[in-house]
Amino acid sequence: MKHPILFLAALVGIAACDAQVESRKEAVPSAEAQPPVVLAADPLVASGQAATVQPDLDMNLQHSASVVRLDALTRQAGPTVKLFGAAGGDPAMNGLQTHIAFFRSPAEGWAVFRLGDFLDYRILSEAPGRVDLEIEESVLDPETTRIGGQKRRLIVAWTPGADEAPPASVTITPAR
Repeated sequence: MKHPILFLAALVGIAACDAQVESRKEAVPSAEAQPPVVLAADPLVASGQAATVQPDLDMNLQHSASVVRLDALTRQAGPTVKLFGAAGGDPAMNGLQTHIAFFRSPAEGWAVFRLGDFLDYRILSEAPGRVDLEIEESVLDPETTRIGGQKRRLIVAWTPGADEAPPASVTITPAR
């Protein structure tokens, strides 16, 4: 009588195992895609007076707080170049206002070019004066009024200005 009970317990244990573990491995982001998290062994202990901070009323910070994605382009000659996406618009239809920005100077700030309104983007490759993107976006079917999705590829290219100044324009070319 002892063995049938062990057999039944083992069978229940196996049945409780998740058969979908292998298929979910791809859904879990790799450690390379996320910055490492450093955990302290013990929580910090206060060693001075706490400073109370009030909300900053600078309206420009509202725009900064909307940035939800930032990618520095590191293979560019000249000024600092970055892609960034700010949350905005209708979240049911895209909502990642995507831009490329070139640093001018501390006095002049950034030259910013709008690339589009997407759900997300992925950098496929980067070379001086160029970045290849795969974008995911929502599209509305005018016949059914249903929202669907699509992926497209784009080549974003530019020619730096004189003396490594930001470009005067940026081109966006559909690609395959």
